[in-house]
Amino acid sequence: MSTFDAIVVGIGGMGSAALFELSKSGKKVLGLEQFGLAHDLGSSHGASRIIRLAYSEHPSYVPLVQRAYKLWQNLENLSDEKLLHITGSIHIGFQDSKIFLGSKKSCEFHDLRHEILNGKEISKRFPAFKLPHDIFSVFQPDGGFLNPEKSIESFVKLASNFGAELHYNEKLLDWNPTSQGGVKVRTSLGEYEADNLIFTTGAWTGKILPSLRNKLTPERQVMGWFDTQKSTMFLPEQFPVWTMLVPEGRFYGFPEYQFPGFKIGLYHHLFESIDPDELDRTLITEKDEQLLRNCVSEYFPDADNQMIQGKVCMFTNTPDEDFIVDRMPEFPQVIIAAGFSGHGFKFCSVIGEIVASMATESDIELDIEMFRISRF
Repeated sequence: MSTFDAIVVGIGGMGSAALFELSKSGKKVLGLEQFGLAHDLGSSHGASRIIRLAYSEHPSYVPLVQRAYKLWQNLENLSDEKLLHITGSIHIGFQDSKIFLGSKKSCEFHDLRHEILNGKEISKRFPAFKLPHDIFSVFQPDGGFLNPEKSIESFVKLASNFGAELHYNEKLLDWNPTSQGGVKVRTSLGEYEADNLIFTTGAWTGKILPSLRNKLTPERQVMGWFDTQKSTMFLPEQFPVWTMLVPEGRFYGFPEYQFPGFKIGLYHHLFESIDPDELDRTLITEKDEQLLRNCVSEYFPDADNQMIQGKVCMFTNTPDEDFIVDRMPEFPQVIIAAGFSGHGFKFCSVIGEIVASMATESDIELDIEMFRISRF
């Protein structure tokens, strides 16, 4: 039976980053993935993921994302790949909305560069937006987007160069603690032992760890790409990433990149809880399209054309929509990073570093108390 310092189960965004950090530190590490490399069956696909410093959710996220930026830049340098695209980020809502007030608070608290723009000023600076004049926004120039598939591929390639062992299309069947304080893992293809077991299994985490099932709810999410009829207003040079809370819902979007069209999503699209093993990833309904078009037609009329394509992915939500990054209380050799609730990918680089530091029992100067399981 092969033995390792650590086994990482799930090699998506978080898992690939953890694998990279552990192998870089000299640990003998195994990565297990039930599907293929950078697959489109989980939560880390679709060509672009927002990264932003202005954080309406909670100011405590800002130091983590500041560290994440540095680690993403380091990954770019090591991999010689362009992963991080800076467009600026804009956070839009009416004057008393959480998204506007929260983003403003996080910028002021952490002394981040930002501007307050009303609807008229937004539309003048970024002509693709057609907004009410009495809406407000926080523009933060350091925001942008990451390429998720290329990021995973870069983490994995470097981890392999550092000696990590990677097994794709190999499904976890069960795991058990050993009397020596480690773990034994059984998969569809073999058995392995390790000192530490790390679950970065996304929407499958609650199925693997039943004690967390009621804390981790997978949810169907839909992204749509709308034809811009080759308008240059939606290109990265003229169009920032954005989030917006309006009567139609809370939406988010990206400039045109890699795929043709303007990409948009609606947070908690239809509030559909799902089983990740039963989700139909090919079905995009008229209702799905209409929910997205409600925003496009009202606020981005130049893209109110054919929806060129749609993609299904998943959120994995905790009750408070903050992450879980912790050891299992009953099995401290087991580490969990899950429940990223639709705003996690930007943190992959730093969560990988944190998870690796937990497995190696090394110090890291980042506060993750708000992600403890005990808060529930």
